[in-house]
Amino acid sequence: MAKGSQLNQLKAEISQAGLSRQSHSGKKRKRGTSHEVDKDKKASKLLEINQKLNPFDVKVTKLKHDVGGRKIKGAVGKPTVSKQAGIEQRKRTLLKEYEAKDHSGGVVDRRFGENDPTMTPEERMLERFTKERQRASKGATFNLEDEDELTHYGQSLSNLDDFDGTGLALDDGDESDGKIDADTVKRSHFGGFEDDNDETEENPRKKSKAEVMAEIIVKSKEHKFQRQLERQQDENTRHQLDQEFEDIRSLLLTQPDPSASGSNSVPLGRLRPQAEPSHVANERKPPNDQDYDQHVRELALDKRAKPKDRTKTAEELAAEAKEALEKSERKRLKRMRGEPDDSSDEDDREGKSRKKSRGQRGGDDLNDDYDAESAPWSLGAGLGDEGSPENEETDSEDESAGESDDGGDHESAASTNDSSGEDDDRDGGKSEDLFPTRTKPAKKGHPSGVNELPFTFPCPETYEEFSTLVEGIDDHDVPTVIERIKTLHHPSLAEGNKSKLENLSKVLIDYVLHITSPPTPRFILFSTIIPHIYSLTVSYPISSAQYMISKLSMMHKNFTRGLSRGAASEESKTWPGTAELGLLYLISKIWPTSDMNHPVVSPARLLMGEYLGLGRIRNLQDISSGLFLCTLFLQFEELSKRLVPEAINFLINVVLILSPHNFEDAASLPGLFPAPDFGTPNCLRLRLKTRTGKVLDPNPPDLVKLLTCRSTEPEQDKVDLIGVSFELLAKFSEWYKGIDGFIELFNPIMDILTGIRQSKLPDGLQVKSSATQDLLRRLLKFSRQSRKPLALQAHKPIPIASYIPKFGDSSSSYLRRQDPDHERAAASKLRHQVKQERKGAMRELRKDARFLASVQQKEQQEKDQGYKDRMNKVFNSLEGERAEQKRMDKEKVKEKRRAGRK
Repeated sequence: MAKGSQLNQLKAEISQAGLSRQSHSGKKRKRGTSHEVDKDKKASKLLEINQKLNPFDVKVTKLKHDVGGRKIKGAVGKPTVSKQAGIEQRKRTLLKEYEAKDHSGGVVDRRFGENDPTMTPEERMLERFTKERQRASKGATFNLEDEDELTHYGQSLSNLDDFDGTGLALDDGDESDGKIDADTVKRSHFGGFEDDNDETEENPRKKSKAEVMAEIIVKSKEHKFQRQLERQQDENTRHQLDQEFEDIRSLLLTQPDPSASGSNSVPLGRLRPQAEPSHVANERKPPNDQDYDQHVRELALDKRAKPKDRTKTAEELAAEAKEALEKSERKRLKRMRGEPDDSSDEDDREGKSRKKSRGQRGGDDLNDDYDAESAPWSLGAGLGDEGSPENEETDSEDESAGESDDGGDHESAASTNDSSGEDDDRDGGKSEDLFPTRTKPAKKGHPSGVNELPFTFPCPETYEEFSTLVEGIDDHDVPTVIERIKTLHHPSLAEGNKSKLENLSKVLIDYVLHITSPPTPRFILFSTIIPHIYSLTVSYPISSAQYMISKLSMMHKNFTRGLSRGAASEESKTWPGTAELGLLYLISKIWPTSDMNHPVVSPARLLMGEYLGLGRIRNLQDISSGLFLCTLFLQFEELSKRLVPEAINFLINVVLILSPHNFEDAASLPGLFPAPDFGTPNCLRLRLKTRTGKVLDPNPPDLVKLLTCRSTEPEQDKVDLIGVSFELLAKFSEWYKGIDGFIELFNPIMDILTGIRQSKLPDGLQVKSSATQDLLRRLLKFSRQSRKPLALQAHKPIPIASYIPKFGDSSSSYLRRQDPDHERAAASKLRHQVKQERKGAMRELRKDARFLASVQQKEQQEKDQGYKDRMNKVFNSLEGERAEQKRMDKEKVKEKRRAGRK
């Protein structure tokens, strides 16, 4: 190929092909068929030159390893031609679909051969005729020339006549001569022109409209007559019943049998006069059936079942309860003043029905009443109760208005605090009280002046107000007072009642701390108040939680002050008293103790652990307080089963301090339990005296007397406390038998229990000690059996990785693709084909999208150009009109000027 520009290359190629222009000689060339052949050759040569000069028309794939004689498909391609062919194909298919999009209607010619340009009209007609005959032959389902006999509904088709049911049926005798019966001639061949009144069941005649309407009228009259007949029969039956009414009524008014006079039964007609004899009744029978009307009115006045009232809302119930209490209070005040009570029996019945409905249980009641009477180890009713408090009404609330309290002396509502006069600590301060005041309020007479409990009370805002309010009221009536305060100040009755009840929960917390304080704690009253505190806490949890947290903070502050003065000092307050234990018990009954983290329970649990871990044992009162904390831990961790090492350590220390044993000093104790009080003078005095305690039997300890220092039998108390320690150790061992460190935790405890001199213990304690040791021995055995030493994981040995290279039989890629497994090779080939087809389909879809985009772009350009042409045309016309207007204006100005000069 010549070098230079494409023009030079073109000239060189044309001259080399002999297609350059030659000068014509004088002789004329002969025109003929040879000229046409030369013209075709020139065209082919020019096309070949054009393809050579355009390098983009032919694309050659460079081979990496060219092998002579090998033909590779797709090595040389013509992308321009392929692209143009794809565009033309899309114009015929995709463009037609795009143009027909969103278009409806149109006729599509689907005749055979219509879209085939290679067929002549005669061939198309022949093809259509052939297809039509083929379709007709396919519809012939039955072949009558078949050997099998055809049937219809079990009957042979050969026995059926095509003229059956048309009136042309022939008799057996007529088949030979071919004559038609007379009936057919009469009906079908105009024989006689007579009315067709002889219709048969086989061929019913169609009725006219007049005949149909006549039948409808006849049927309507028949139904009307039937209804009149039934009505007349009902009237006769009713008249007969009216005649027999007196006999039926005499049966209802029959007097009771004299033999049943002793019973309380009353006849149905007890409110009506006794039936008279029949002749007297007939003489006194008023006219116009007035007696019948009177009897009907009497029956209508009988008491019948009434529909129940709808379920009332909480606001309506609260309003009714408040109204009932206020009404009862007004009646009570009238009785006090000696005024006559104008209330009717209806009011009493209404009050009784309200009381009954208030005391009834609902359908969702689980009958899990709060039991406040059971208490473990005689600590007082309620402090050892295992049940949860429920918001229920007490029995005293449902008492009638005239019920009076007991006439005995009332216990004082306030008691002095023995610890209020505690000595100053190192900083010169005093321990803070858990409630505002513990001074005994001034004794006042009851507001009513009698022993009758009022029905209305103001909502106290402080502890002093509540203490004054319940002064002179028996303990069993205090829950009734609280319930009536809650009823009278329901949040739905007034706007400020919510804040009042929210403050009432704090007042009740202070009150229960006061009544559980020494010297005379009233735990029975405390147990009856717990349900009310629980209901208020459920309604207002945030304020109640904050107030309880403040009380716990105060307890912790007092505890740290006691530790700063010396934990072993007798004057230090390092163990909780009855009031503090009551608050902790209240927390366990109100708040969920199984939560992982709780704003009230978690600080209480930490404070209890500090008491058991940092407090030093000095007397039986400290041991009693610690055992009660261990019992509370049993309630706290009943569901979560958290490990409490402080409780276990305290229990084993109590056993070492109170019971006789063989250990001389703390160094000889097994395990690593801290025993700071072992061998101290205070603890040596607390050891059980074998001579005195040998004859005693363990009983549930009276912790109230122990905590208030009112116990007079120290040896019996020691025996009781040792028995409680054994029981708690057994309970904790049952809980923690599933933990991993059970052996390390309870094996030293087992050694300590075996070191106790059981021969010097009472018989009852020996039984409890032996039972606890047997339990621990059995649990330790099971724990050792379940514990297995660590061992390496048993599995198949992993072979060492081999890095030897793999050598193939041939380095050719063609042979490398050949898999000896035919199924795997076929699957691999199929996957390769799917991959190639997917890539081709994606490529075609992208080309289709580009083609449609170009078509849409051209359409938009045409629309824009058309719009631009229209706008230009409009602007041109406007410009012409404007120019014409300006020219006319100039002419007018010129005319005016001319007229002015003249």
